[in-house]
Amino acid sequence: MKETKILLDENEMPKKWYNISPDLPKPLAPPLHPVTGKPIGPQDLAPIFPMEIIKQEVSMDRHIDIPEDVRDIYRLWRPSPLFRAHRLEKELKTPAKIYYKWEGVSPAGSHKPNTAIAQAYYNMKQGVERLSTETGAGQWGSALAFATKLFGLECMIYMVKVSYNQKPYRRILMETWGGKVVPSPSTLTDAGKAILAKDPECSGSLGIAISEAVEDAVKHENTKYSLGSVLNHVCMHQTIIGLETKEQLSKAGDEADVVIGCVGGGSNFAGISFPFVHDKLKGKKKDTRIIAVEPAACPSLTKGLYAYDYGDTAKMAPIVKMYTLGHDFIPPGIHAGGLRYHGMSPIVSLLANEKVIEAFAYHQNPVFEAAELFARTEGIIVAPETAHAVRATIDVALECKKKKEEKVIVFNASGHGHFDMASYDAYHQRKLVDYEYPEELINQSLKKLPKVEG
Repeated sequence: MKETKILLDENEMPKKWYNISPDLPKPLAPPLHPVTGKPIGPQDLAPIFPMEIIKQEVSMDRHIDIPEDVRDIYRLWRPSPLFRAHRLEKELKTPAKIYYKWEGVSPAGSHKPNTAIAQAYYNMKQGVERLSTETGAGQWGSALAFATKLFGLECMIYMVKVSYNQKPYRRILMETWGGKVVPSPSTLTDAGKAILAKDPECSGSLGIAISEAVEDAVKHENTKYSLGSVLNHVCMHQTIIGLETKEQLSKAGDEADVVIGCVGGGSNFAGISFPFVHDKLKGKKKDTRIIAVEPAACPSLTKGLYAYDYGDTAKMAPIVKMYTLGHDFIPPGIHAGGLRYHGMSPIVSLLANEKVIEAFAYHQNPVFEAAELFARTEGIIVAPETAHAVRATIDVALECKKKKEEKVIVFNASGHGHFDMASYDAYHQRKLVDYEYPEELINQSLKKLPKVEG
């Protein structure tokens, strides 16, 4: 009998997150204060983050304990299953083995609660009463609304306007869990008002929504800011995905030759890949291919510049060194709203710059073509973001077919697409537009990068 689903018992769930920082090929460039341009210290971050999160952000400990209260909630859906995609393999006639880690089993339907639960917990422990955040497609916003409700916190969510309009059921999900949701740019913040004054029809961006959420946190004493991707602690919380995956592959008698994840800010990609990056950096499996997949309409890794830039449009968030398209970059309104961020996780950026990982970029139509094939073989309708990873997986599997290579491919199926059916309908109606963001517009944005000494 062919094994399809590889499971772990609850007692096999990891008790520690993996922090990749001490294993990086070179140290991260320090984050800088958005006003002074000087390296940021804990006191600069204290107005927006709880102290335990700040400690994790700069920690050089390779492993950090997962609090028992967090693990207790994780048990609602973790350990998540690892599936062998036998039917997809057969359809592709590939000799490759394809596995996918299914994070869509969480209450919010994606990987995002892995960090939302942790962040809500640490804020609750510090006495914070309210969290503000941004969300693109709504996966992060719904995860934080769920998490804050479990720990008795209020949740204020600034949702990118184009996604707010495209994905009403995500908004309803957040509101069902008690979150307050407004389209961004909004009239609730100075940052939002300034954007709307220039462009009343602005469709929004994650950079703008971050500005609004940070401003909200700074202006309310009982509020901290919560980020769903990009930063080191967020990536670390997600490594429970890759740690479980390694154990499950071992149970199946396999090792990964190729690890794939979609990438917007970097969290789900970091979650699946960093434990495998560890083995690659330590020489345990040097030839492992680790692939980050992004939209061609927002190509930070494939067309961006590796430089210091602001994390948000209003220049309130720290300046970090990352692959960026420019902090005022507003990508087209593609359906993969969670991948529409102008920058990339500093750690993911460093790994890409050091050639430890590689990056692919795809247009919407081939991405949805792959997602539909996956749905028709494996039965799961994935989110538009996850569909990018599916596209790359299929292409690598077909490459294996051409070369007659029996490689083991694993990708992170980071979320379901049950609230994204309008995007599938647009694909079926042949209404999806493949945006190739013009180089000249990217270059215009990059000219506005902050001047950083050294």
